Amino acid sequence: METATRVQRRVPRPRADALRNRERIVAAAREMFVEFGPEVPFDEIARRAGVGNATVYRNFPDRDALAREVVCSVMDRTSERAESAIAAGGDAFEALSDFVHFSADERIGALCPMLSEGFDQNHPDLVAARDRTTGLIEELMARAREAGQLRPDVEFGDLMIAVTQLTRPLPGGACQGIDRFVHRHLQLFLDGMRAPARSELTGVAATVEDMRRA
Repeated sequence: METATRVQRRVPRPRADALRNRERIVAAAREMFVEFGPEVPFDEIARRAGVGNATVYRNFPDRDALAREVVCSVMDRTSERAESAIAAGGDAFEALSDFVHFSADERIGALCPMLSEGFDQNHPDLVAARDRTTGLIEELMARAREAGQLRPDVEFGDLMIAVTQLTRPLPGGACQGIDRFVHRHLQLFLDGMRAPARSELTGVAATVEDMRRA
């Protein structure tokens, strides 16, 4: 079995202390992008990361560079989780389910909108991370399909659209507690993906190509 290799960022490797600062910045930015959206001020990100503004700008000269690193780091972690599930073998549908719930905890749905707002979709780092993640998700789905556990009329796009919609925060202050329902609703969705199918789906399946054109 061939597994995808970890995507290497096109930046020099910093010293250990500088690397820790960079990781703190990315972690803080991820949290704040989820909470407040991609326009959160850099000084607020620096404050949460426990570093100075200059440290943020030294690592990330503009907002696009920081947002791209946040999105790529999330895709890296989800890819590593998928690789581990594939390498471990075991129940194919449980491996797919584990990946879906892990993706929810990584807040993929909350970060996806950043990719459609003036974001460089063709940056090499982003393309490499996206292709790696896509390939691994398709492999997880293929394993479950071949085991007769995944209904044959669903595709990559069907899975990712549902995961994105179910994990994206809803607008309005009254919905701040919606997170506690995410895994419950994801499990309902996953149960609906199991074979044998109990209903006939309308329309056509959403493919990888559909997702890239969206």
